[in-house]
Amino acid sequence: MTALASRGQLRMSFLRYALVTVPAVLLLGTLSGLASNSGYGNGWFDALRKPAFMPPGWAFPVAWSFLYICLGLALAMILHARGARGRGLALALFLVQLGLNYAWSPVFFGLHLIWPAFAIIAAMIVLSLAAAFAFLRIRRPAALLMLPYLGWLSFAAALNFEIGRLNPDGGRVAPAPSSADIPL
Repeated sequence: MTALASRGQLRMSFLRYALVTVPAVLLLGTLSGLASNSGYGNGWFDALRKPAFMPPGWAFPVAWSFLYICLGLALAMILHARGARGRGLALALFLVQLGLNYAWSPVFFGLHLIWPAFAIIAAMIVLSLAAAFAFLRIRRPAALLMLPYLGWLSFAAALNFEIGRLNPDGGRVAPAPSSADIPL
């Protein structure tokens, strides 16, 4: 016997990773958006001037669900590649950009900080590109799964930039939600 594991065993090992990573990436992304009241229906966001190329509201949850599934699968592929050279760096780059991804909605929608959110998305693009190249050395399909995400990040960066340009006082467009706390 020359093989340590059969193809079926390797496939099941990957599926076990994917059964954790895909729902985890999707759930954390959804929670980030919900916690920051992201998208249409947010009074501050609704009051902003938007660029002509702004997609309809339904496009964002559809796109992000697809992208988070792709990211979860790519992560599972890299986690499954135990012993691969450069795996630690690839995972670190991926997890840092994913953390920035989860921080973007609270910064933009929650704190109304348009330009710091743009800086975050720019850093996400750089780190995602680096992660994709690191993934390419380990598992080509994992790198390919990063491409739609990189495309959407570039589009999102253009939206973020244009919203900032169209709303120079964007942080003060609508009053921040008031608190029900009674000052002491």
